[in-house]
Amino acid sequence: MASLNEFLFVSGLLFAIGLSGVIIRRNIIVIFMCLELMLAAASLTLVAFSRFHVHNGLPDYNGQVFVFFIITVAAAEVAVGLAIIVALYRARQTINVEDLTSMRG
Repeated sequence: MASLNEFLFVSGLLFAIGLSGVIIRRNIIVIFMCLELMLAAASLTLVAFSRFHVHNGLPDYNGQVFVFFIITVAAAEVAVGLAIIVALYRARQTINVEDLTSMRG
């Protein structure tokens, strides 16, 4: 059985990979995927703390329930975010962040 430290290490590693992708990459699709990776890392942390916080012999499921709300918000974010990315691509013919410096068409 994995310990809490191992879950937190994996979560921190995923978050660090996502953060470095957001900072380094210039493709808006890759940045969007890295943001989702950071959200998954935060969800993993919540589930790990929820699993290892035992109350009266049972795990505390509050963190796991909160992850369902995070997943719901992430699904809405994906729908809206991809719609915005498609609209930007149609208007500018690029998904490079450096080419999208102004909001005017």
